[in-house]
Amino acid sequence: MIKVRPATPDDAPELVRLRNLMLEAMPAMAAAAGPGPWQATAERLLRERLAVPAEQLTMPVFVVDAPDRPGRLAACAVGTLEHRLPGPGNPDGLFGSVFNICTDPDQRRRGYARACTEALLDWFDGRRVGRIDLHASSGGEALYRSLGFGEHSIALSRQRSY
Repeated sequence: MIKVRPATPDDAPELVRLRNLMLEAMPAMAAAAGPGPWQATAERLLRERLAVPAEQLTMPVFVVDAPDRPGRLAACAVGTLEHRLPGPGNPDGLFGSVFNICTDPDQRRRGYARACTEALLDWFDGRRVGRIDLHASSGGEALYRSLGFGEHSIALSRQRSY
């Protein structure tokens, strides 16, 4: 049985390490991955967001510890919770995003990413989150579809580098 747990502030460095591995594996992001000021900012943000009381949590993170390496994470799933104005299709106005699912390369094919993602989706379901979005890599698409994700049109997106 895979033991999934909520991340703690002490997991922040490992979560940043896994995030970098994920970025390195994405063709569009690989050149920008690696050491940089983003890592210190990400670690600080994770420590802050994971230190809040459970009822105030807006960045849920679930992890699996590496079974053979104390202090290392095998996998993670990170999301955010946003409260928007309600509408007919989402009367509570709760929206989720899943944006950082990664398994350490030497820990893959053991169900860790699925277990972390299922825990994250259960967390969202427990809060009646009406819609959950993610951008899937080609390697993860089959997993996400098996968990109920499908096509959804997002008309426009704006991105700037600062």
